[in-house]
Parts: sequence; C-alpha cells; structure tokens
Amino acid sequence: MSAAAVPISPEWLVLREPADAAARSAELADRLRRRLPAAGRLTVHDLGGGSGAMGRWLAPRLPGPQHWVLHDRDGDLLERAVTDPPGPAADGSGITVEARRSDVTRLSPRELADASLVVASALLDVLTRDELAAMLGACAGRPMLLALTVLGRVALTPAEPLDARVGAAFNAHQRRVATAGRLLGPDAVAAATYEVRATGAEVVVRPTPWRLDASHAELTTEWFRGWVEAACEQEPALAAEVGDYRDRRLAQAAAGALGVTVDHADLLVLP
Repeated sequence: MSAAAVPISPEWLVLREPADAAARSAELADRLRRRLPAAGRLTVHDLGGGSGAMGRWLAPRLPGPQHWVLHDRDGDLLERAVTDPPGPAADGSGITVEARRSDVTRLSPRELADASLVVASALLDVLTRDELAAMLGACAGRPMLLALTVLGRVALTPAEPLDARVGAAFNAHQRRVATAGRLLGPDAVAAATYEVRATGAEVVVRPTPWRLDASHAELTTEWFRGWVEAACEQEPALAAEVGDYRDRRLAQAAAGALGVTVDHADLLVLP
C-alpha cells in the first residue's frame, strides 16, 4: 500500500479547497481549453478525485457538456463528490458526475478509453516511481492536467532557526519507503516531466504556491500541526526540541501573524 491509500479527512479537504483553488494555474486551464475538441461532450477522468474539488474548480472553466468520472479508494469522499457536483460549464452546459471506487495506481488504458482528458490534484507526490509510470502509461495519448504537486520548499514568516530542520525532516518523510516502494514526494514533478517527455508529449509546468496569511488562520494551523507531526515521525529526536517552537508558531497562526508559502507546481501534458 502506498501513501495514496491513506485515508484523508473530509474536513481537511474542505479546509484546503479555497487555498487550492486560489493556487491552481488558470493559465494552464486556459491552454487546455484551447486544445480540447470544440464540439461534443467531454469525458473527464479525475484520478484520486476525493470529494470533487478539482471538478468544482475546472469544470466551469471548460465549455460544453461534461461527464466527470471520479476515481478514488475512499467511498465516503466519493459520495460527497456526487452530492456536491461542479456548477455549469463555461457556456452553461450541464455537468454530470460518476463515482468509481478504484485504485488509481492500477488503472488500465481500457478503463480510461473514453477519456477526453485526465486530471489529478495533490496526487503525484504520494506515488512511487513505478506507480507514477504505470499511471502515466495508462493515460498516454490524452491531455492531462496534474495539479498541486509539492516541491519541498516551505517558507514561514517570520522565520525561525528550526524552520529549516523541520522542513528537511518533513521532506524526508515525503520520500519515505512505503510498502509499495519509496514515495516520490518533492521529486514527483521532475519524475513526471521526465516520464512524459520520453514519450514525445509536451509538458508545461507552472508554479502554484499556497500563500497563507491571516485570512487562512485555521488552514495554517492545521497545516502546521501536520507538518511538524510528520517531521517528528521521520526524525523522532525532533520531538524533544520542537515543543516551544510548535506552541509559539500555533499561537502566531491563531492570531493571524504567521505567513506560510508552500510551493507546488501544476503540469499540463499535451500529447
């Protein structure tokens, strides 16, 4: 089992959805729109679609009738996606949603045969290199928009000496060895770019950072808790050193005095 199989809290997805929407590349969505067929229904397969946030952001930016097929292991998240579908398409056309409980690391080309487009969000970094290659292979020949992959760079304002050590331990945790192999973590963008370019497809990469400020106090707090927890899991010696640091940072977050930039990238793949 890779990290892609680890359950994700619905509350966390709700909390992060506005920050994800603000970060995703509208430029790449526009490029994608210009490359899609001008007529007919689009069938969009959303890998690791969870509660459907990617569809709620992208579907209204694309024209024409659309059918979204969401693939995820978590049946509860898929139920949420079906009950909270995207709004109408850019030209007012209708959008339908279908949920498929499945393992995105084991999809076959046949299961994606009707896809006009394949999308994913916050997925690549929790895959192993073999899982990534298999997934990209199953999607070959189709446009792909792969959003919000972490790059391993985090900046906190005001800065403190422990920031760098916690960040390094977190990145090591992102690259940990799971049952299926070593996870890509911050290496996922480079790995995906290499794999896709080897097929002759075009890849366009754009930075899509989270920029969290006083208006994101609750998200900043939850993100910081998870960041430190993962770092301490990877480097247990940190646990004895971060107590005051964690408390101080959490107080700053609650007061809206902690700024955080978390670097991500979006990839547009055009066959």
